[in-house]
Amino acid sequence: MIGQRIRDLRKQKRMSQTELAKSAGVSQTTVTAWETGKAEPSSSAVAKLADIFNVTTDYLLGKPEMKKETDIDLDNALDNAVAYNGKPISDDDRAMAKSLLQAYFGNKK
Repeated sequence: MIGQRIRDLRKQKRMSQTELAKSAGVSQTTVTAWETGKAEPSSSAVAKLADIFNVTTDYLLGKPEMKKETDIDLDNALDNAVAYNGKPISDDDRAMAKSLLQAYFGNKK
């Protein structure tokens, strides 16, 4: 399972095994062993791979959720925004930004 996920994510990023190995601090042979299921990455390697691919370690280990928890709710972000480029954001500005984004995403199919 983890080997297939590593291979799929590597290919999605258009990385070679050599490039992944360099980023992960391992040999290309090690990446091949992971992808073919002949070896499993250590917990520290799994963490590093998750960072490289911007996924959770749970996803690499077989759970379905792929994105990290860095995604935030847009409404919540706008409600809590206090400044943009060093300039204060008023309640009216937040409401306008929220309306524009809702219209934009509402029309996007």
